[in-house]
Parts: sequence; structure tokens; C-alpha cells
Amino acid sequence: MTKATKHRGVDPTLQQIDEQLYVSVQHIDILTAIAPTNYLDQKKQFFESNFSKAPQFTYNQNNIALFEKKRQLFNLPIEQLNNKALYTLYSEVIQSYVDKLDQFQHIGSPEFLYDSLRYYGEPANSELKNAHYLLHVTSDLEKTETDTVSIEEIQHFFENFAQANHYPLKLEIVDSMIANALVSGDVVKINRKAKINRQQLKALAHHELGVHLATSLNAKAQPLKILALGSPVNTTSQEGLAMLCEYLAGFMSLDRLRMLALRVVSVDSMIKEKDFRRTFSMLVEEFKLSEEKAFAMCSRVYRGGGFTKDYLYLKGFKQIITAYNSKTNINNLLCGKISMEQLPLINKLVDQGVFIAPNFISPAIRRPMETDPVLKFVVDSLK
Repeated sequence: MTKATKHRGVDPTLQQIDEQLYVSVQHIDILTAIAPTNYLDQKKQFFESNFSKAPQFTYNQNNIALFEKKRQLFNLPIEQLNNKALYTLYSEVIQSYVDKLDQFQHIGSPEFLYDSLRYYGEPANSELKNAHYLLHVTSDLEKTETDTVSIEEIQHFFENFAQANHYPLKLEIVDSMIANALVSGDVVKINRKAKINRQQLKALAHHELGVHLATSLNAKAQPLKILALGSPVNTTSQEGLAMLCEYLAGFMSLDRLRMLALRVVSVDSMIKEKDFRRTFSMLVEEFKLSEEKAFAMCSRVYRGGGFTKDYLYLKGFKQIITAYNSKTNINNLLCGKISMEQLPLINKLVDQGVFIAPNFISPAIRRPMETDPVLKFVVDSLK
């Protein structure tokens, strides 16, 4: 029996609690809930108004019975779990979903921002300093490859990447989404209107398939479903891990770091000014971002009523690369949607045979490439 399949039998009580938790939190997906249903229409109006009419995004109706759902979660009999590490894991995940439910109350209203702040937090001074440092050192970047690849090329590249790494792949082309691509469950969604060049495509594959799809597949193979649900605010570590894989694969660029920094200052502007047009103007006029990219970035941080998640990408990259450089074994972060804070707990549960070590390891982690010295200097200078 290989390490990847070696685990002990699951206690029936644990199995029942795990199944009940999994069923209870189905459809609690804040990213889907705050995806604007009129994104393209509002973008058209914003541009036609010469950037004077802030978009008024609309969202699909939320049918979650919040109080009932919270009661359902708190009623799960986790006190029956004899394993202290498992009790800690389940209690933290349950509390995380209860906190996440609060965000659903105010989607589309100004109050949503405060729910988002409670869940994701806001950029600390250290993150803002790192962002401004990156914006300074990348301010004179020369434009490199600009030829964009077609949707067919993106699809073909993803299929080849998945085949080379033995990932089962389900692809879906989506007409109205903000991101170029994302993984939902074990489905990879590609934006039909994605505008990326060849290097960005390679980075995107390592990011979305090499990490987000790999963790979904590894979580699906676990004897328990909890690792598919995600530990509390695992976004920081999981996005940091995805950024690390772009870096180790040799496809991260200074321009990519600049975009991460712009996300941080965009979130900061949104929190302080609460004005889509002012954030847009800052990105275009002060930081010379194209109008297309500025609209997409503003939409990401203003969706739902104010969504602070995007500052976590740079924070997570710094967190994970620090761990990687200190020779910390981060492979078990790929077991599922796990945060760095919970890695010692997951390591213990893997050692106990409760969980199985990840079968799908990101190719960039297995075979890291030599890093560009300029890029390495810039990354190593982050505080």
C-alpha cells in the first residue's frame, strides 16, 4: 500500500459528522454569490459614460436560511470526537462557515464591506509597504509580449497541462466572469473574454491547475470530506501557494508582482474612499494601468458591496515563500483547502493515518526551475 492510500478505517461517528457537515455547507459559496449578473452591461455603461457612472452590479438571489443554517452547524455533535486534533479541526471549520454565512446577509449593500472586513481583514502596514515597494521598483517596466492567446489556445494548453500531470479535467467556458480562470470544485472555468499572453497562460496553468485543481482532487480522494471545505480563511495560504508555483515554474514576472501590489492598494482605496470611480482613476492615472484592467480590478474589490479578499494574494505569497525558503515541508498544504496555520495539525493527522498524503503534487514544487536573479532579488526584498 502506498503512502498516498495508507489510512485507517473511519469511525462511524466521525463519518456521520463529516457527512452532515459537508451536506450542511453545500452552496455556501461567497464567490459565486457575489459574481455580478450584469457585469458586461455595467462595464459598457461605465465606458460609455466616460467613466463617470459607477457600475451598479446586481446579484443572483440568495436563498440560504442563515439562522437555520447556523443552528444546523452548531448542533453537529463534535464533542463526540475523541481525537483532540480532529475536534480542533472540525470546530474551527464550523466556526469559519458560521462567520462566512454572515457575509450573505448584506450582499449588494454597503454593510457587506464590514462583513468582508470581519472575515478577510484589511491590509496591514506591512502589506501596504510591500505593495508600494513593488509599485516603485516596477514603475519603469518596459512592455513585453502583448499578443494575446485565443480561448481555443487556453483550452488546449490546459488540456495538455492536465494530461501531462495526470489530472482529471472538466473544463467550462464562461461568458460573464471577472477572473481569467478559476477552479470551482473540480471544474476549471475559463473566461471566454480572457486576454492573456503566452507567459501569463503558462503561469495561469500552474496557478489554477497546478494548485487549485490539484488540491481539489487531493481533497476528493480523502477518506473524510472536510478538507474539501477549507480551513478558516485558507485563501491566504492557498493563493500564496499558487503564486509560489508560478514563481518556481519560472513564469512569474515583475508585471505579475505589480498586479498583486495594485490589488492591495485597490482594496485599501475601496475601504477608505468607497468610491469606484476614484479607485479606477487612481489605477489609470497614478499607476498607468489600462482602462480595461483597471475596471476588472475595481470590479473585483467593489463586488458585493466591498470585498477585501484580494489583498491576501501578496500577503499569502510572502507567507508561503518564507516557509519554502526556510525548508518547511509544505506538501501537505496540497491535501485540501488548508491554511498554513493548520499545517501542523494536518501533518499530525496525516501521520496518524486519518488523512492521506497528497497524490497530486504541483509540478513546480516537484521540479522547480532556476529563478530569474532580478525577480529573486525583488521577491527576497519583501518584508
